[in-house]
Amino acid sequence: MGDRWRVEVDRSVCIGSGLCVASAPDGFRLDGGRQSHPVTEEADASEALLAAAESCPVEAIALRIAGSSEPVFPPE
Repeated sequence: MGDRWRVEVDRSVCIGSGLCVASAPDGFRLDGGRQSHPVTEEADASEALLAAAESCPVEAIALRIAGSSEPVFPPE
């Protein structure tokens, strides 16, 4: 993919399903309150991160192209 993405989790929406961790274990962690958070604010674009965002049942994950804030997911 070649791009870098800014990875964001809206913790006010996150329900702690863990699907993001299952899809991209290197990209997400659940804290003690079962809230998801990205391992890093920016990461190399990957199918795993996109799958995690797409599988989130409440669409709490946003991916943006780093430096431009152009949305990757959810699309505009």
